[in-house]
Amino acid sequence: MQKGLNLKVWDSKKLPKGWFKRAAALDVKETVELENKVRTIISQVREGKDQALFKAALDFDSAKLDAKTVKVKPEEIKASYKKVKEEQVAALKLIKERLEFREKQIVERERKQQLTTIQNGITVQSVLCPIESVGCYVPGGLATYPSSLIMTATPAKVAGASRIVVCSPVRGEKPIDPLILVAADICGVDEIYKVGGAQAIAALAYGTQSIQPVKKIVGPGNKYVMMAKMVVSQDVAIDMPAGPSEVLVLADDTADSKAIAADMISQAEHTPNSTSGLITTSQKIAQQVIACIASMAEKADRKEIVKESLSNFGFVLTCKTVEEMVKLANVFAPEHLEIMTSKPKEIADKITSAGLILLGAYTPVALSDYGSGTNHVLPTGGFAQSFSGLSVFDFMRRVSIVESSKAGLEKAAESIRTLTAAENLPNHYKAVEARFKP
Repeated sequence: MQKGLNLKVWDSKKLPKGWFKRAAALDVKETVELENKVRTIISQVREGKDQALFKAALDFDSAKLDAKTVKVKPEEIKASYKKVKEEQVAALKLIKERLEFREKQIVERERKQQLTTIQNGITVQSVLCPIESVGCYVPGGLATYPSSLIMTATPAKVAGASRIVVCSPVRGEKPIDPLILVAADICGVDEIYKVGGAQAIAALAYGTQSIQPVKKIVGPGNKYVMMAKMVVSQDVAIDMPAGPSEVLVLADDTADSKAIAADMISQAEHTPNSTSGLITTSQKIAQQVIACIASMAEKADRKEIVKESLSNFGFVLTCKTVEEMVKLANVFAPEHLEIMTSKPKEIADKITSAGLILLGAYTPVALSDYGSGTNHVLPTGGFAQSFSGLSVFDFMRRVSIVESSKAGLEKAAESIRTLTAAENLPNHYKAVEARFKP
C-alpha cells in the first residue's frame, strides 16, 4: 500500500472484536457530550424562537439572518435557474420522474391490495392517509446534495403531504446552492429556509415565529443533525438514524477488481467518515482490489478525502465460503450492498440486513443514487438490521375503519366481558352492555 493510504486487511479467522462497528461511532462520553450540546441548542430555539434560531445560524454558520431573509423568496428560486446548466436541470428532472413513477406504483399497488374484511357482523377497512406536513433536511457542508432533496420531497408529494418544508444551511454571505433551489422547485416544495444544523431541526419540530412546525422530519445530516432528530423524536416523527455513507461489496473470483475499487472510492469521496468495504472468497481479487485502490486513490478527484476515508474506515476481508461471506454481510448490515459474484441473485436471497442490494457488475451505487428510481436515503451504521430505506410509506399512516352491527357486537360481548374483567377494566364492558340494556 502506498504512503498515505492504510486500508485494513483482515482474514475472517482473525477478525478483531467488534470489526463490524463503524469506526466513526462515538464512544459513550462523546455521545453524552454531543447530546448535551444538541439539547442546549434545541432548548434555546424552543424557548427563544426566531431570536435563538438566528443567533445559532450566526454562531455556527456565520450566517446573518432575520425574519425577512430566512425564507427563500420566489424571485430567488427564479434566479437560481439562470445559475445552473440546462443539463443539470434535465438530470434533476429525470431523477425526480423515475423516483416519482416508482413511488406511485408502490402506493397504487398497496391501495389496490387493501382489504375490507367482514366477519361476524364486523367490518374492518384499512386506508392510507398522508402525513399533513413534512420537514426535509438537506445538508450543506462539504458538499450540497440536490438529489437528496428529491429523494425526500418526491415521496412526500406522492403520499399527498399538503405542506413540504426544506431547511438547508447557508455559510456566511453565500446563498443556498442554486441546484437545491431548482430541485425544490421541480418537486413542488412549499417553503425553503436558509437554516441548518440542530437549530433547524428544533425549528421544524417546535416552530418559531418564521417557521411553523411539521409533523415529521426526514433527511440525512451530520452528527449534530442526527442527534437533534433523535432528541426531538419524542415529540415529532423522524425517518431513521442515518450517518456517513457506506458500501460493502461481496465478490468471488469472477468479479472485476477495478470496478470494485472504483465503487469503494466513490463512497469514500463523500466524507472522511464514509465506510467502504470488501468481503471476498478470493485471495486474488482481494490483492487486486488493494492494488487498484492504491493506484486509483492517488489519482482520484477529491483524493485527500478519499484517502483519509479509506485509511480510517476502509477494509478488505477474505473468507473461505459463500456462506461465511453472507453471514459476515448480515452482521455488518451495510447501507449499500453490492454483490459481484457468478450468481448474485442466489446470494441476495440470503441477505437479511441491507439498506439496498445491488446485483451484478453493471449496478454500482451511483446508479441507485442517480438513475434507478430507487431512494438513496437509507439506514447506515448497522441500522439496516431494523430500518428500511425512505419511501412513500414513510409519509403515510395506515388507519383502520371499523363498523359493527348490533349482532356483531353481541357475538363479541362475552369475550369482551371476560378480558375486561381479567384486566380490571370493568367500565369497558359496561360501555358494551349499555347498548343493550334500557
